[in-house]
Amino acid sequence: MSRVVNVDNPGKIRSQLMRTSAELLRHLSQKAELDDEAKDMTALLAFCLRDIDDGIEASAAVWEKRDYWLKAEQLRQRWAWAGSAAARLESLIRTGAWETLPAIMAGLFGYFAEIKITKFTRHSSEWQGAYQRLINELN
Repeated sequence: MSRVVNVDNPGKIRSQLMRTSAELLRHLSQKAELDDEAKDMTALLAFCLRDIDDGIEASAAVWEKRDYWLKAEQLRQRWAWAGSAAARLESLIRTGAWETLPAIMAGLFGYFAEIKITKFTRHSSEWQGAYQRLINELN
């Protein structure tokens, strides 16, 4: 009997979410005005950051299970920005304070600086309807 290998580990999922978030930031920065598509992109960005934060917790739990408490805490501290950024975006969407979006985006660009985007690989169908899903979830 062979080993069972989980190919969707938290690190791989985190990398995919980081790439999606980087592409969303790039798309949003090229938008001239706030339209429905920009709202959908912002909501998907909030979902991605929330999932990144959840993945960090899953990874930290694995380290703690092996008694690597310091490594788990360092991981949480290094990625603490994701959860707080997701909360800021959700608050922005809930309150409709869209004028704060550029400032939040500017704060996020530094975390995605090492991700080079030469070609967009995410399709617009990924973010369509994300705004309404988030609104429904928040209510």
